[in-house]
Amino acid sequence: METVIGNPLIKALIILFLLSATTAAGDAPFIISHKKASLTRLKSGAERVSVSIDIYNQGFATAYDVSLVDDSWPKDLFDIISGNTSNSWERLDAGGILSHSFEIDAKRQGMFHGAPAVITYRVPTKVSLQEAYSTPILPLDILAERPTENKLDWVKAAF
Repeated sequence: METVIGNPLIKALIILFLLSATTAAGDAPFIISHKKASLTRLKSGAERVSVSIDIYNQGFATAYDVSLVDDSWPKDLFDIISGNTSNSWERLDAGGILSHSFEIDAKRQGMFHGAPAVITYRVPTKVSLQEAYSTPILPLDILAERPTENKLDWVKAAF
């Protein structure tokens, strides 16, 4: 007499159940976000920060009502020059990417450590909004004293 687990039909049903449970859990958006910032010296005493944030949906379902908020730039330290520190989109399809950028001017010299941006989105199968975070930026040394670069020295060093 064969055991119930040894029955090929039961084994097939168990495998089918496990595969469907794994697939059901994978049928959701999976949001990954990368935040970058670069400094550009405009003139003595002024420096511009260019910020770009890419949002990727690496999941298998669409994310709806996608919202980005990057409030890590204090108004007493930075002035917004172009764009906004927040944005929203109707949807982000599976495998899709959204990009957002803005520019700000620094008001003071010093080391700045920016926090990750916050992304919220809706999944049709869940009641509450889902939340994801971007990567943090590397510390920015705003208006730091930098030695002048002589591009002729680069050419000399190459030979």
